[in-house]
Amino acid sequence: MVIEREDDEYLMLSGIQHYAFCPRQWALIHIEQQWQENVLTTQGQHVHERVDERHFDETRNDLRIVRSMPIVSERLKIRGIADMVEFTRVLENSSKTITLDGRDGNWIVTPIEYKRGKPKMDDRDIVQLCAQALCIEEMLNVYIPFGILYYAETRKRERIELTNEYRQRVTDIVAGMRRYFGEAITPKALYRTHCKQCSLIEICQPKLSAAGAKSASKYIEQLIGG
Repeated sequence: MVIEREDDEYLMLSGIQHYAFCPRQWALIHIEQQWQENVLTTQGQHVHERVDERHFDETRNDLRIVRSMPIVSERLKIRGIADMVEFTRVLENSSKTITLDGRDGNWIVTPIEYKRGKPKMDDRDIVQLCAQALCIEEMLNVYIPFGILYYAETRKRERIELTNEYRQRVTDIVAGMRRYFGEAITPKALYRTHCKQCSLIEICQPKLSAAGAKSASKYIEQLIGG
């Protein structure tokens, strides 16, 4: 199947979370362009409505807040939208600070990603946040040592140290995404317990298509008691 794509030199940053959760889920969405809503995705949309205010840019004393900030990395060839970026005025002047036009002092930069639910057992939220930081670092020529994940269920901010390991993981994920995207390949399914959370489980049919699984005919026979 040939898929028409615009500006396919750049991959969507939002896909990094999908790929970290499941490369097949990412391919179904970003290569085959399939999507299906479930309760979890709907809840996630409601959470993001709080910060989805284009052109919101407000300064309160030593804090500047920018919402729905477009970001891009020319090195990684990814682009997307950061939910919120905070600029905090500090005394120090270092590789972790920048200057802002029309504003005195030095400012540290902190990306903030809003999520439904609570912290995950895996790193999908963290690598998405880290990817945002890498984009902003490149755009503003600044080093961002940490970011924030805000979870709607706990109503708490989680400070995430953006380690070299997370940074390398983002690079590896983008390389995997680009390889599959360039060849228009959807990876085979690998059925795991987290498949039950996936909005694409009916489309994916992981038990039928999982690598190493029983043949479809044997699986159907088992279901109907044959």
